[in-house]
Amino acid sequence: MSPIINLGLNTMKKIKSTLLALTVAASFNASSAERDYISIVGSSTVYPFSTVVAERFGKSTDFKTPKIESTGTGGGMKLFCKGVGVDTADITNASRRIKSSEFEMCKENGVDGIVEVLIGYDGIVIANAIDSHDFKLSRKDLFLALAKEVPTDKDGELVANPYKTWNEVNPELPAIAIEVLGPPPTSGTRDAFVELAMEGGCKKFDWIKATKDSDKNKYKSICHTIREDGAYIEAGENDNLIIQKLQKNPDALGIFGFSFLDQNADLVKGSLVDGSAPEFETIADGSYPVSRPLFFYVKKAHVGKIPGIKEFLDEFTSEKSMGEEGYLTDKGLIPLGGDKYQKVVDDVQNLNDLSL
Repeated sequence: MSPIINLGLNTMKKIKSTLLALTVAASFNASSAERDYISIVGSSTVYPFSTVVAERFGKSTDFKTPKIESTGTGGGMKLFCKGVGVDTADITNASRRIKSSEFEMCKENGVDGIVEVLIGYDGIVIANAIDSHDFKLSRKDLFLALAKEVPTDKDGELVANPYKTWNEVNPELPAIAIEVLGPPPTSGTRDAFVELAMEGGCKKFDWIKATKDSDKNKYKSICHTIREDGAYIEAGENDNLIIQKLQKNPDALGIFGFSFLDQNADLVKGSLVDGSAPEFETIADGSYPVSRPLFFYVKKAHVGKIPGIKEFLDEFTSEKSMGEEGYLTDKGLIPLGGDKYQKVVDDVQNLNDLSL
């Protein structure tokens, strides 16, 4: 690249950066009164934890109770990264870590100061009605039951998923139709499920596992693509709705976060996965294979502009909230503990920028 062209690009970047900075300043100029509450979007899994903190925050301080929308992790990221100003979200909840593409989208729209808050851990459960069949699943079973294409006995060969019943996948499973209610593609729970459960089972086939090194796109397509023939039913971002549907159809299974199982233990039960039950202890010690971290992300440009953000962060990350015996553990959150918790507190107190 010639020095002249390079100078032009650098100048354009500086102009863009300056314009974004002016936009940020203008959006908040004498406008703090336009919105006197914190706006939170994002993950349906983090939603109940965030709601509990928001309600306590509203009752114990002079600030208004934050308004929270359950939009799914992907949808929340789009809203959060839209830009800065009172017409954009201050915080987005996420049941997976922010993707590099989302981070870049934020930066391109002027959201270049983001604080990442790891709040704890959660397990993804495969559950059904309390009085229904007991399921002892493996990740390989889940892959074969839900993948769009499955391998045959011949290496390198795939066919459209032919399995209609669970016992066709594994003779030890119930002889009932495969019907799984789960989250849509915008959900962080869906992202985590395909990565942890589906891919975990997919890798059991040696030739597919080898594809990861030779053709990553093919590997991901095989392992992450869920069938679309009615066996998997997208049930939206409302996990409570899945639990209600499981009551009406005891032969169906549902996919959602451990906290919803914990709060509805009188209605639904979790399946064993690779011999491990979805329980507080197994998720905490990592023996339950389908578990993941939970986050929320904060727009630094809004701190000090929208009333109460810093104080809300202090409440959320306090020992009484997300500590090892905090009130969020009563809702099913698996706490961080030790050095991980202290790092989160330090990052929040110092508003440390996220870097990927």
